Amino acid sequence: MPPARSTIREEIRQRKPFRSPQQEAVVALLRTATVVHDYFEKALAPYGLTLQQVNVLRILRGAGPAGLPTLEIGHRMVERTPGVTRLIDRLERKGLVERARSDADRRVVFCRATASGLDLLAQLDDVMDRTDHAAVEALNEAELGQMVELLDRIRAWHR
Repeated sequence: MPPARSTIREEIRQRKPFRSPQQEAVVALLRTATVVHDYFEKALAPYGLTLQQVNVLRILRGAGPAGLPTLEIGHRMVERTPGVTRLIDRLERKGLVERARSDADRRVVFCRATASGLDLLAQLDDVMDRTDHAAVEALNEAELGQMVELLDRIRAWHR
């Protein structure tokens, strides 16, 4: 049985109406993003990883053995953060990522997922798939498509 629905006003215990439909939509979007983010963090906690760390590992897996420069990893992240170097530091301490300076330009540092990092990520694939499904299971496929299209339009407007 699905959980009882509540409005964003009820959820944040706001007594007054929102100033505009735009404000209500933005508050609902931000609150929903936080709820989904927290849901993923809880699923990843037993593995000692954050959602951002998993995102970095996924990016590096996609890059293959050549790896990527730190700056490029930052551009590809789902959740932008100024602390990409600190994220990579933590992953390196866990033995999941390694770094090497570029021979062509010593200022550039390439990051690669280690074999341990790739193994852990392979274990997490099923966890992430289940969590993806559970995070949006309140919506059917047509609604998911519509949601993605609407979010794409919002992001495109702000580019």
